[in-house]
Amino acid sequence: MNIIVCVKQILDPEIPVSKFRLDERNKKVIPPEDIPPVINPYDEMAVELAIRIKERHGGRITVLTVGDNSAARAVKHALAMGADEGIVLQDPVFEDSDSFGTAYILSQAMRKIDDYDLILCGRQAADWDEALVGIILAEILELPVVTLAESVDLIEGRLQIKRVMLDGSQVFSVPPPAVLTVSHETGQPRLPSGWGIISASRKEIPVWDAIAIGADKSRTGAGASRKNLVKLFIPVKERKCEMIEAETTEEAAGKLAEKMRMKGTI
Repeated sequence: MNIIVCVKQILDPEIPVSKFRLDERNKKVIPPEDIPPVINPYDEMAVELAIRIKERHGGRITVLTVGDNSAARAVKHALAMGADEGIVLQDPVFEDSDSFGTAYILSQAMRKIDDYDLILCGRQAADWDEALVGIILAEILELPVVTLAESVDLIEGRLQIKRVMLDGSQVFSVPPPAVLTVSHETGQPRLPSGWGIISASRKEIPVWDAIAIGADKSRTGAGASRKNLVKLFIPVKERKCEMIEAETTEEAAGKLAEKMRMKGTI
């Protein structure tokens, strides 16, 4: 089974707030110089699921990402885990693409690859948390989509997918090719092996631009965005403490209840 996994490089979600800097005028996050970006954790789980499928059924895993030169780091992480090849989709016209533009760019690369049975995406990106690219990608490619996938198996030529729900799970049977967004219930992704890291570091990662994938430039970039970011800011948290004085616990409780009623909290 040939699998394509879409990954994204993001700022490390574990970065403390004190390390964040914003360019509020241009509405951009300024990456800290001393903390390298990482592969989106949900995408890492998608890579893990792809490797498990490959271990059972064989095939190849191709990793795709849209980004600049540094995005190859996320691809190499997936290669070190066990993916077979990776491609970076990079072009100035791709910059500032929204979820629709990103899904379109990925779809054009997949049409060029052509030979695939399954497309995996993380359930969402841990930076913007929109959870849109996988669904839009399926719509563009006219493929069935199952979100929040926990596990996948191939039974009699069909994909059997276990999907996470709030109060249990669902099982779907769909024909390949299909698009899945992978949930964190898949489990802990494996750590790259030493040899995997060495092997990945030696690989040249191909870069495909808009011409290479036949992309319509009018459908990518900020000019094609369907959303408008109004404001980007770090919220200010304020804490206020008011002491209640009373002779007894009962009196203190009564005064507290009265204060809470005045503030509309009860």
